[in-house]
Amino acid sequence: MDSADVIIVGGGLAGLVAAAELGDRGKSVILLDQEGPQNLGGQAFWSLGGLFMIDTPEQRRMGIRDSHALARSDWMGSAGFDRDEDHWPRKWAEAYLDFAAGEMRSWLHGMGMRWFPIVGWAERGGSFADGHGNSVPRFHITWGTGPGTMEPFEARVRAHVKAGRISLKFRHQVDRIIMKNGAATGVSGTLLHEDQAARGQQTNRDAIGEFEILAPSVIVSSGGIGGNFEMVRKSWPEERLGPAPKDMIAGVPAHVDGRMIDIARHAGGHLINGDRMWHYTEGVKNWDPIWPGHGIRILPGPSSMWFDAMGNRFAPPALPGFDSLSTLKAILETGHDYSWFVLTQKVIKKEFALSGSEQNPDFTGKSWKDVIRQRILSGSKATPPVEAFKDKGEDFVVANDLAGLVRGMNQIAGGNLIDEARLRAQIEARDAQIDNPFAKDVQVNAINAARQYRGDRIVRTAKPHKFLDPANGPLIAVRLHILTRKTLGGLQTNLDSQMIGADGQVVPGLFAAGEVAGFGGGGYHGYNALEGTFLGGCLFSGRNAGRSEAIA
Repeated sequence: MDSADVIIVGGGLAGLVAAAELGDRGKSVILLDQEGPQNLGGQAFWSLGGLFMIDTPEQRRMGIRDSHALARSDWMGSAGFDRDEDHWPRKWAEAYLDFAAGEMRSWLHGMGMRWFPIVGWAERGGSFADGHGNSVPRFHITWGTGPGTMEPFEARVRAHVKAGRISLKFRHQVDRIIMKNGAATGVSGTLLHEDQAARGQQTNRDAIGEFEILAPSVIVSSGGIGGNFEMVRKSWPEERLGPAPKDMIAGVPAHVDGRMIDIARHAGGHLINGDRMWHYTEGVKNWDPIWPGHGIRILPGPSSMWFDAMGNRFAPPALPGFDSLSTLKAILETGHDYSWFVLTQKVIKKEFALSGSEQNPDFTGKSWKDVIRQRILSGSKATPPVEAFKDKGEDFVVANDLAGLVRGMNQIAGGNLIDEARLRAQIEARDAQIDNPFAKDVQVNAINAARQYRGDRIVRTAKPHKFLDPANGPLIAVRLHILTRKTLGGLQTNLDSQMIGADGQVVPGLFAAGEVAGFGGGGYHGYNALEGTFLGGCLFSGRNAGRSEAIA
């Protein structure tokens, strides 16, 4: 096939969803990707599979009272839309909220998707009710994690491939969108040499030829910029977050390179909110890396004490799992690119989860037997992947007393930035707050509040205890790096997924979906993400693109 009704550039989740919907409409589709078939699904494959949904049976069974109105208040308070160019992002946010509170769950459930029964509480905020954060738990972990989220859409696409409606063309690197009389008519680019590298590993860019494919509609669903540190630093909002980190680790593979953004702009698309991005502050270097600079995010419960590089405890809302961007800003204000968690074995056992499908083999493998064995019947140990990082990760320090912990921390960081007496005084002050069910320490109060939610009490929040009591040991310190991840801004689109040019007019034949479109409109998150809204945004924007009435 060298022509079709629609070309889709990028075989990640948004591209797969768009292709499946177009195939259902009887459209002929050519899906192109610069990677090989082993990378179909893109970054979604590596995700934990969390989805932001509203007022679900899973929430109600856990005693959570959610509503569209409450979720809208949380979203808008987090987004902080304040620019003229937020017109379409705001419309996409409203539309996603309607979807997440409406047919999202039934649509996915009808394709066979299921969710872990305990709903997670991500991005808890930590300031005012009308500010950033989730008022209630909304993070639904897909049974099967990222691969389980991809599975129904890949199956639908492969059925259309078998029927001859969709053609998958891998190792096709798009270099240009062909425009004629102001309208998209196809794409051209470079054929890349085959590469048998395992999924996620960096592949070659050796050219073996060229190609040109024609179609009256082109959907760009090529992902973000998190694997391209140069683009991340170029887009970094220094006036808002401070100078870009000198040292970062990568939460996404190298092929998340952002190259299609400028290609789409040259064709008439318009990038907005490029300074809005979402990077994590709890990254650790992967002891068994897959891609360059591979980092893993710790998904923390609320109990770890968080210190800067010099051993000073961060002030709220810089608490574990509460406000990512405020914490990022607080870290960068210290002049260092890293920070520290200090915790106990009791905390790591109950509260540490690692983001990613490969770090949660029990969930990914849909094995209740393994979930029970690894998370409930494991004694004092955390899950095997967490214990492996504790034993082998270069960012972990384990010691039986604080003196040994501080020596290890200073050895890892180089120099003697951490003063044992200063660190001890802060931990002792916190420990003194544990004797009563009430306290003045904000974090201790947050822990007590978290345990009022049944899900946190069962699997996510350790019972309050004194860190310096040897019975709760050993002590653990974790050096945390800035971890690149998501692009919140993107190519501007209307609700039909048509690209909007800098002049405010539709670019005929040109569409965008997924992260490259800021998950909808050019940035439907605004300044902050509530989590579960990345995969959710790929599903929703991919579906909108595939169902777009602008695709004849």
